[in-house]
Amino acid sequence: MSSFGPTGKGIVIREAHFPGRAQIDAYGNGGFRFADMSHRGSLLLLPSGIYGWEMDETMPLSVENFRRVLDDAADIEVLLVGTGAKLRPLPADLKAALKAKGIASDPMGTGAAIRTFNIMLAEQRAVAAALIAV
Repeated sequence: MSSFGPTGKGIVIREAHFPGRAQIDAYGNGGFRFADMSHRGSLLLLPSGIYGWEMDETMPLSVENFRRVLDDAADIEVLLVGTGAKLRPLPADLKAALKAKGIASDPMGTGAAIRTFNIMLAEQRAVAAALIAV
């Protein structure tokens, strides 16, 4: 028997996921604090939970990078996109893909997106956020 656990597969790294909704308590230094936890890197805050998101300010705001948001579209009315330290407009094809799923999108700096998300979540609105870490 190995010292890696009963499966013998070694350490298993799972996709970062918090199975609920939570406000963001703090951000900066490349990560976020929420629900008495911290996460390094970007986040997707969706009705189905909070997910680690392989995204940074150098990557394109593409339909493919927002696939999980589009897959969860049925429960989202508004998507707040925290584009990092600076505002970046959403490309036309991404805006169109979101609109086709009934999602209104609003890009803004990550700090503004967090503040708006927290208010809308407290109001129990059908809000989601895609937050690029700063």
